[in-house]
Amino acid sequence: MIGALTLDQLRVLVTVTETGSFSAAGRKLRRVQSAISQTVKALEETQGVILFDRSGRTPRLTDAGRTLVREARLVLEQTSQFEAVAEGIASGLEPELGIALDGMCPTPPVMASLQRLRARYPTLAVSLFTEGLGAAERRLRSGAARIAITLVIGQTPPDLQAVKLTEVTLIPVVAASHRLAAEPSPVSRRRLREHVQLVLSDPVDASGPSYSVISPTIWRFVDLGRRLDFLLAGFGWCTMPSHLVAPHIASGALVPFVLDEPPVPALPVFAVFERSHPPGRAGRWLLEDLEAEFAAAGAAVGSSDSGYLGA
Repeated sequence: MIGALTLDQLRVLVTVTETGSFSAAGRKLRRVQSAISQTVKALEETQGVILFDRSGRTPRLTDAGRTLVREARLVLEQTSQFEAVAEGIASGLEPELGIALDGMCPTPPVMASLQRLRARYPTLAVSLFTEGLGAAERRLRSGAARIAITLVIGQTPPDLQAVKLTEVTLIPVVAASHRLAAEPSPVSRRRLREHVQLVLSDPVDASGPSYSVISPTIWRFVDLGRRLDFLLAGFGWCTMPSHLVAPHIASGALVPFVLDEPPVPALPVFAVFERSHPPGRAGRWLLEDLEAEFAAAGAAVGSSDSGYLGA
């Protein structure tokens, strides 16, 4: 009978099993042996099962007892988790932290910070959304994420607050098997227009802004990893974050080239949140740790740009 079941009965059952006797359980729980025996008996009567064989000098679990002890441990573990989460929320810890991560952002520093976040707040539920171009900010504004780690082109919107983390350098690359790979640098815009350009587009609004589009023939992608697959397969050329293509350049699979025009400026990456809905205690801790982690990783963050912008 669930209504008559108590957590105290389950604790007594588990403690008797772990200590091996009613008397030892009483000593551990600071109760007299008769109180332990009475609690076990009440549990057996309300549930209609015999938990212990008392025919010997020490009680032994019956088959039913062994099964129900396993279930009791699960209930007590869930209870402890419930209490830990409730205690965290009561102390100002958010129940869940949603983070939207732009695919352009270097992943290792984010993972390092999230490892420390997990160690510091083990009961915190985290939802990590990996997003395409423009989608991280939308996830933030929809309320699904409290922090977006994303590119910010131009001025930060006035309703958002941002912490600069790093800058992403874009370089033009092409597969070693592509005809462009044999072109002498610098490559002219006229020559690039003769080849397919692989363009990263907004996953929701494909007609939205596209950056550094040169070729009249483009293939659009909403996923950075998928575009890399097609780039490696020789479908066309594109500009890619240097940290993502460095291993493929080192292996010879991709070939970088130089344009006969000014290079694409480095794109700033920010951790962004809504001013009207700032992160809780764990989110604030994560923002500080992310900034420190990217700085320690040698990220290109200028001293005048670090910290909270527009505060």
